[in-house]
Amino acid sequence: MKKFAAILAVALCAALSAQTKKADKKTTGYPPVIEGAKVETYRKVGGTELKVWIFDSRQKLTDRPLPAIVFFFGGGWSSGSPTQFEGQSRHLAARGMVAIVADYRVKTRHGAKPADCVSDAKACVRWVRANAERLGIDPNRIAAGGGSAGGHLAGATATLPGLDTADDDKKISGVPDALVLFNPGLVMAPFPGLDLKGFGAGLDKERFGCEPEQISPIHHVKKGAPPTIIFHGKADSTVPYATVEKFAEVMKSVGSRCELVGYEGQPHGFFNKAKYDETLAATDAFLTSLGYLPAKAR
Repeated sequence: MKKFAAILAVALCAALSAQTKKADKKTTGYPPVIEGAKVETYRKVGGTELKVWIFDSRQKLTDRPLPAIVFFFGGGWSSGSPTQFEGQSRHLAARGMVAIVADYRVKTRHGAKPADCVSDAKACVRWVRANAERLGIDPNRIAAGGGSAGGHLAGATATLPGLDTADDDKKISGVPDALVLFNPGLVMAPFPGLDLKGFGAGLDKERFGCEPEQISPIHHVKKGAPPTIIFHGKADSTVPYATVEKFAEVMKSVGSRCELVGYEGQPHGFFNKAKYDETLAATDAFLTSLGYLPAKAR
C-alpha cells in the first residue's frame, strides 16, 4: 500500500511535463502579461510575490457584490502558467462573475513542494475573501477551480486542514463555497476500494513536504463539503477515472452535491483542447444552477 501512497503525484509530475512546457512557451515570459486583467499580490514568501490576475467586466463597482471564482493552473506542482484558465475566466467575467487566475510556487521556479503549493492556494482563497468588499465580491459565493495539479489544489482548499502558515489569518476562511475541477488529482494516499496497478512508487513525505494523507483531498471529505463538478477523461492514464469516481462517491455519502462528467476516449488535459466548448458550457450551467451566474435568455 505504501507504493500507492502518492501514485497520482508521480503521474502528474511525469506525464504533464511535456504538456506544461508547451503551455509555458505560449506565454510572453514569466510572470505572464494578461491584457485586460487587474494584477495584485496576494502573498509574499521571501523575495517572491505571488500574483492574481482579476477579470471583472464591470465599469465600476456596484452596490451588489458579485460571486467569484479563482483558478489554479496545472503542471504537476512543477511548472505551468496562470494563463491556462484565461479563456474560462474571460467568459465567466463577461457572464457576471469576478474571475481570477492565480500564481503559486512550483518546483522549477521556486523549489516548492506540493505542500507549499497547497499553502499558497489556501492563502489565495483566504485573500480573496479578506478583500471581498474592496473587490466587489460576495464573500459567501467564492468558487475555486483548476486542472490536474491545479484541480488538486482547488480540492485541497475545500477539504484539507492544516498546511497553513503562522502568518495566515485563521479567522478568515480559506474554504471555497463551490468547486469546478478538471481532471483533478484527488487521491494521494491509499484509500479503501481503490486498486491502482502499474504506477510508480509515488511520492513520500520527503517529496510531498508532508505525509501523503495530509495532502489527499479524498481523505478529508466531511459533511458540508461544497458543491462540486468534475470533468474527467475516461481514458486518462495520468489520473485514473476510478479515483474521481470514488471521490464523487465519498462526497455524496456525506450529503454533498458532486457531479462527475466523464468523457469517453479523452486523455489527461483534454478540457482545453477537444472539449473546451463543452466543458465551458457545463461549467456555466453548473454555476448558473448555484445562482452564481444569471440564467441565459432563451
